[in-house]
Amino acid sequence: MLPLRQIKPKNARTKRYLDNKAPQQTENPRTTLFLKYTTCSEILQLLLTDLYALKRPLAVKFGKKNDIHPFEDPSSLEFFSEKNDASLMVFASHSKKRPHCLTFIRFFGFKVLDMIELSVIPETMRTLSQFKNEKTAQGLKPLLSFSGSGFESPTPNAYTLAKSVLLDMFKGPDVAEVDVEGLQYMIHFSVDEEDGDDAVSKPQIHMRSYLIRTKKSVPASNLPRVEVEEMGPRVDFRVGRIQEADPEMLKEAMRKPKGMDPKTKKNIETDIIGDKVGRIHLGKQDLGNLQTRKMKGLKRSRDVVDGDGDDEVMGVAEMGLEGDKRARVEV
Repeated sequence: MLPLRQIKPKNARTKRYLDNKAPQQTENPRTTLFLKYTTCSEILQLLLTDLYALKRPLAVKFGKKNDIHPFEDPSSLEFFSEKNDASLMVFASHSKKRPHCLTFIRFFGFKVLDMIELSVIPETMRTLSQFKNEKTAQGLKPLLSFSGSGFESPTPNAYTLAKSVLLDMFKGPDVAEVDVEGLQYMIHFSVDEEDGDDAVSKPQIHMRSYLIRTKKSVPASNLPRVEVEEMGPRVDFRVGRIQEADPEMLKEAMRKPKGMDPKTKKNIETDIIGDKVGRIHLGKQDLGNLQTRKMKGLKRSRDVVDGDGDDEVMGVAEMGLEGDKRARVEV
């Protein structure tokens, strides 16, 4: 495969465009490109339209047909990725051997990172227009939920790859805060339990989209009542071919740039409830050489006798001098 052509900027406008496409400390929001093969069924065209509606404005949809085979020669896909500055792609194709296929592709550095092929089950397909209710506003982030043991497998497989790709596909741009009023819809993915080893009996992936409705609470409670209403699209997938990421490329894609992690202060940390906790280290102290200040209030009375019954008075020691004279010295 020949490397992609490197463009040298000829003016300031081209330089700004190339700098925007270059690796950055904080990357731009991911753009999804929608393409279709020379043969594309009507079901796939309707599904592409609905997925494009959910992804706007971070989406580009092409109407022209393209003779591309993603798993055989991805060079054309990499060309489209660099040309449109898109790191995600959905490619729709239909053939006798593989009918109603959607291929979800991720890129890193405008090179194919990994791919997964999901076959649409036609009889389960329901479009957005078939649900007669309101639709969400454009550009909102959805709530994403995944259920099923296949998505949580400790060993990487097709379903863990599907979860990772679908999460990147629909999560939208990264934001620090989200307004509660903007949480208007949810996309739920579920996978059936595995009951066989052949391709036909592989667990299916179910995609459902729901509107989130906040209604008045019951009289005995002050909390709002939340209900969900299906808005579409509704579709079931069967897992097909996959192409896992190269380990070296995946390691480079997962690497965090320097300066992204907050600087930690020595011996200062934050606990699970958000309180800042500090640790102080003290050197070894020799209490034998500790200088204390003498105070009258700390002296014991001379009338107090030691508990062992001795005749000595606490705090007073008698010292013998010349003759019968004795002196008391306080210690």
